[in-house]
Amino acid sequence: MDDHQLLEVNQLVSGYGSKMVLHGVSLDIKQNEVVAVLGLNGVGKTTLLKTIMGFLNVSKGSIRFSGQEITELKTTQRVKVGISLMPQEDPVFPSMTVEENLEMGGWLIRSENEKRETLSEMYRLFPRLNERRKQKAGSLSGGERQMLAVARALMIKPKFLMMDEPSLGLMPRLVDAIFEKILEIKKQGVAILLVEQNNKALDYVDRGYIMDMGSIKSGGSAGDLRSQVVF
Repeated sequence: MDDHQLLEVNQLVSGYGSKMVLHGVSLDIKQNEVVAVLGLNGVGKTTLLKTIMGFLNVSKGSIRFSGQEITELKTTQRVKVGISLMPQEDPVFPSMTVEENLEMGGWLIRSENEKRETLSEMYRLFPRLNERRKQKAGSLSGGERQMLAVARALMIKPKFLMMDEPSLGLMPRLVDAIFEKILEIKKQGVAILLVEQNNKALDYVDRGYIMDMGSIKSGGSAGDLRSQVVF
């Protein structure tokens, strides 16, 4: 394995019950790299993230992380080795405050001092959340909720963060703001897998893959993919 390789997904087949959605998906992500998986709704992008996170069982193929085979690991064990997910569905707890949401995200942190330090880091990265820390998450704007979802996923200090369509439903200027935050997170040494329908993601990633009907159709640099994206 390449010394810098962080995630290796090889010939992955998975789905829901007997219905397979992924049909031999292979991709890799190096340390400190931002990689996009682009595709229309329903092509299997979310299924891919759920399988990497351990929410869905692997029927065939393998997942390696930091050189370790994790295909059979439970979700909690994957979190402990440094994998985190910002989901598209229900990314925040609306009846909890911003700070309570973040504390829920930091469930792995045992030390109160470390928890406080990590909270402070999140408030530095997302100053708006600091202003809203005592507000219920359900009262936040769409952009603020997305920022909270990202911050909550970062509370475990992951090596690898997966993001499921963070730009969904946001106004164009907020899309830029959330993608700019992704670059800031990358500078902290976190590798990111960004699942998107919005091809603007190509302005912010190192490289990417195009997915269709549960398979990877092509991969390459952002420039290479720009000419292939037709949605």
